[in-house]
Order: sequence, then structure tokens, then C-alpha cells
Amino acid sequence: MQEPLVYLNGNLTPISEAKIPVLDRGFIFGDGVYEVIPVYGRKMFRAEQHLARLFRSLQAIGITNPHSREQWFALIRQVMDADEADDQMVYLQVTRGVAKRAHAFPADTTPTVFIMTNPIVLPSDAVRATGVACVSMEDKRWLRCEIKSISLLGNVLAAQYASENEALEAIQFRDGYLTEASASNVWIVKNGKLMAPPRDNLILEGIRYSLIEELCAAGAIPFEPRRITRAEVFGADEVLLSSATKEVLPVVSIDGQAIGNGQPGPIYEQLYAAYQQAKAEQAG
Repeated sequence: MQEPLVYLNGNLTPISEAKIPVLDRGFIFGDGVYEVIPVYGRKMFRAEQHLARLFRSLQAIGITNPHSREQWFALIRQVMDADEADDQMVYLQVTRGVAKRAHAFPADTTPTVFIMTNPIVLPSDAVRATGVACVSMEDKRWLRCEIKSISLLGNVLAAQYASENEALEAIQFRDGYLTEASASNVWIVKNGKLMAPPRDNLILEGIRYSLIEELCAAGAIPFEPRRITRAEVFGADEVLLSSATKEVLPVVSIDGQAIGNGQPGPIYEQLYAAYQQAKAEQAG
């Protein structure tokens, strides 16, 4: 089997040969941002929105965007075309570059650009049919969660907490209000209405956030973004997760307590079907 090829600073190279200097600020400080774009049938899904979020993240931390929109898409396609899988997950990372170790931004550094892809792995039909278990925890991360930063230690610790408790995800609360999971946006359903935390600095606005909002409008599902209490989450009829790799996924228990009737609900079923239709329309 051919070794995967990745893009690094102008070169397409086998992943085992891709190297960065140890003084790269991404390695030293986690000083960089990233993006993940799903690919179905060799077509990027919601690519414009993903790239726009990458540009927002770069601007937010003061890294000059190293490429135009057209250049980014050309580079991504180059990496996609080198992989044999039709369905992929493209990972982009940009760091501030290489400089002497000092906290403040160095002058005149060249950003490090890295792109790789892997076959996308989605939840199985069996997992979707039964739903998933989650745990809850206090959100102890920094207050700029809207930036898709490579500094993910808080998310890593939350994911590890979920793993240690045999749960798929850790659903987080800050001062008693829902924020997000370690690698997912979180939604609740009550009396047929879908609700989610507002778009602010306390969550990373997933690309699926706007997509699900669009699917709700098309499917006549009432939607309200607002602050959601812990009691509302545990008292919800349905709880859903969304991310590039989960798409839309039903949560049937949190901390061992059943959500609703403990089974995937009708709003999940409707949104998942609409999501698959959106993918099919793109592929068509």
C-alpha cells in the first residue's frame, strides 16, 4: 500500500518524510490554527464555509493568510487527488512559522502550511440506531473557543475524561450553561423545537451549525439559539451532537441518566435524513 502523501510548505511528500523545525511555533506554543473538511465522492462538503472559518481563525490570531482562496483549493485538491479514497477527511494546519522562542509575535516569519487527508470514518448504522452515551463536565478551557486553534489540550483532557468513563463525548457546561462537547457542537430538543448555545466566544461554531439551521428552516423545525441550562439538557426530549465526523448523532444518556425515552428521537431522524440528502445533492 502506498504511503500517504502530504503537503508541507510547497512540497508533496510521503508523510514519514515530512519534517518541521523544532522551533516552529506550532510545536513550541501551539501557535496556529487548523481546519477539517469532509470529502464525499471526491467533492469537498461545505468547502467555502470551512475555508472562510480558516481565514477568520488566521485573522483572529494575527497570522497573515499565506494563500488566496483559489490557491488553497488547488493545494487541497492536490492532496485529495493523491489519495485513493473517494470519501476523505482533509486536515489543514497553519502555524506562525519558525522563530527564536519568545512569547510575543516575531517579525517577518513565514507561516508553516501543512495539509493531509485520511479516509473518513463515520458512525456505523448500529451506533446510529442505538444512540451514544456521554458524560458531563465543567468547561475549563480558555475564553476564545471561537478560534479553531491547534492548542487543544483542554479538548484533549475532556475527550480523555469521556474515554475513561466509557462515553463517546464529554458535554461541557460553563457556570451552569451548556457550551459544547470536546469535539462536537451540542443541540437539545424540547417539544419539537431544536435549540443550541448562541454563536459566541464560548463555542467553536461548527460548519454544521449553519447547515443544521438551514435544514431546520427547510424542514419546518423551529430553531432557537440561546443559553441553555444544565437542567434543560438533562430534561430534554432529545440531545444531539454534530461535527464533521459525526454528522448528526443522537445522545441517549448523559452521566448514566436517560435522555427522553433513551432512544434516538424523531428530530434526529429528520435532520439526519436531511443531512444525507444535502450530501447527495452535492455529489449529484
